Amino acid sequence: MQTGKIGVTTENIFPIIKKFLYSDHEIFLRELISNAVDATQKLKTMASVGDYKGELGDIAVRVAVDGKKKTITVSDCGIGMTREEIDRYLNQIAFSSANDFLDKYKDQSSSIIGHFGLGFYSAFMVSDKVEVITKSYIDGSEAAKWSCDGSPEFTIEDCERHGRGTDVVLHVDEESKEFLEADKIEKLLKKYCKFLPVDIIFGKEKEWKDGKMVDTEKDNVINNTKPAWTVKPSELTEDDYRKFYRELYPAGDDPLFNIHLNVDYPFKLTGILYFPKIKNNIEIQKNKIQLYSNQVFVTDSVEGIVPEFLTLLHGVLDSPDIPLNVSRSYLQSDSNVKKISSHITKKVADRLSDIFKNNREEFERKWDNLKLFIEYGMITEEKFSDKASMFALLKNTDDRYFTLDEYKDLIKENQTDKNKTLIYLYATDKTGQFGYIDKAKAKGYDVLLLDGQLDVHLINHLEGKIKDIRFVRVDSDVVDKLIDRAEKRESKMPEEKCEDLKSVFGIKSKSNEMFTVMVENLDENEAPVLLTQSEFMRRMKEMSQVGGGGMNFYGELPDSYNLIVNSNHKLVVQISDRLYAEKGTELEQNNTERNRLEDEIEFMEKEQIRKKEEEVSQTEKDDLEKLRKELADIETSRRNILEVFGAGQQTVKQMIDLALLSNNMLRGEELDAFVKRSVGLL
Repeated sequence: MQTGKIGVTTENIFPIIKKFLYSDHEIFLRELISNAVDATQKLKTMASVGDYKGELGDIAVRVAVDGKKKTITVSDCGIGMTREEIDRYLNQIAFSSANDFLDKYKDQSSSIIGHFGLGFYSAFMVSDKVEVITKSYIDGSEAAKWSCDGSPEFTIEDCERHGRGTDVVLHVDEESKEFLEADKIEKLLKKYCKFLPVDIIFGKEKEWKDGKMVDTEKDNVINNTKPAWTVKPSELTEDDYRKFYRELYPAGDDPLFNIHLNVDYPFKLTGILYFPKIKNNIEIQKNKIQLYSNQVFVTDSVEGIVPEFLTLLHGVLDSPDIPLNVSRSYLQSDSNVKKISSHITKKVADRLSDIFKNNREEFERKWDNLKLFIEYGMITEEKFSDKASMFALLKNTDDRYFTLDEYKDLIKENQTDKNKTLIYLYATDKTGQFGYIDKAKAKGYDVLLLDGQLDVHLINHLEGKIKDIRFVRVDSDVVDKLIDRAEKRESKMPEEKCEDLKSVFGIKSKSNEMFTVMVENLDENEAPVLLTQSEFMRRMKEMSQVGGGGMNFYGELPDSYNLIVNSNHKLVVQISDRLYAEKGTELEQNNTERNRLEDEIEFMEKEQIRKKEEEVSQTEKDDLEKLRKELADIETSRRNILEVFGAGQQTVKQMIDLALLSNNMLRGEELDAFVKRSVGLL
């Protein structure tokens, strides 16, 4: 028997491995099976070039759990190890058998996982003792057994083993006994080993018999050794791609498109990416891409590794250039990973461009499901945005689709304002904003439908990218002002009467909304009262709701609306005439008193301006302040007269409620009152 110390630089290597080297203890199984597959692939490579003359035979990797003995065993029929190799590869952590092998077989090494070495020691994360029973493929080799209890002390002794290969036996510690459950191990095998290139066998397949599940004679093969991404695209049908998608994601809709990646230079990358049917829930769709290194599962948390918008895709990426045993932060900064990320972005854009060019009709049919993905890419990835501008579509309220350039040409003549800015009118609710859409279309305008979760961010992105354009929601102003051409319409009443109407139509909301009353000189056939919402404020609030950086302040503000009173509508004119018929004398007296006070205030202010500050007596200051207070009281009195009058007018309430109703803003008690009032007026 040989005894010795493992060649490490510190005796604390095992506690470091056990607690800190790996963030997730469950990956010990991935490491051990990767090594077993690695040893098997090495043997196959040697056989393919004639360096191994024997029969390959059964080369499956087998995993077994013994609950009574508290062991997990991983067995392979690969190249095995001699005593010398055990000493070199297990006892001297600084070496790796993979490096020596790759130097010798570099032309045939593409299928070698190549992580034998330190990964083996992950076994000590869950074990208080590890045994390796191995026999080399070399003729005349004797089997040997290596044992270690998690200290730097080890033993090597002779033993018996039938045939070449290696058994790694883990004596599971008390803290890790969960890994002795067969269901747990099978779940981990399916997670990490689902597509390894060598059969991974765990027990026997089961069937229902005599009221219980029993083992059959058939091996339970965990993995698919030839997943679709390892097959040439020319050998796959669309049905093959769909079947593989179902293998990855058993539930849900079929994907829209796929991209088969097969890159040899400047890095090696294979994989299949799928465009899922995306609606509006980004979070649920994220992190569906599985990252592999030579068919060994690495992670399905790809944020920061691939561009943000690509996390909405589904599928598999596989590259030997992706490190297997490193942290996510390392992956995010790795130069090869960055190159891969950039290349995938280009391939995705090229694929979408090809589909658009070759079958625009199909592309338009699937646009509503692709839209969120493409918009996300345009907003977050500059290079993708440049390419996407050629195939990104805008849909109008008539369900017609346009590229950005096509739409610009469509509206250029009729939707350019006085400042030579092109106005893109849009709606977010085709039904709720029907009245506004209808009025805009009656003016000959085209209206886009932007009802997606990211549309408000896309609007800001396009306004910053395309010169002299501006997006205006169709209900953000009266139709005559949506596109300002400096045209002025005369009012049927003088300015002072228009000013009084603001108080007559003054509205006090019982809900979390603010209203600013404005009087506009609109077409006499326009509605008497309309409701609009500031484009800027509404957009800021919407951005805060969908995660606009620094926009939280706006999200906390109440909704604000403009209540537009049409001074040229006959009903409004009638209200104004009735006001002055009933309250004309009071208003005239108020006006006379207000004019007197304004004159006196103006005179005293001029007198005080002529003097130095110290020359103005306190009495003069007090008299001026008194006049200002009297003026404020007079103005308050006038507002009260107007508001009381307005509150007593059924027609005023009816016009305001109709405006609210057309915007789906009449609710509860106010809606009930409107219905009863409407019946009374009938």
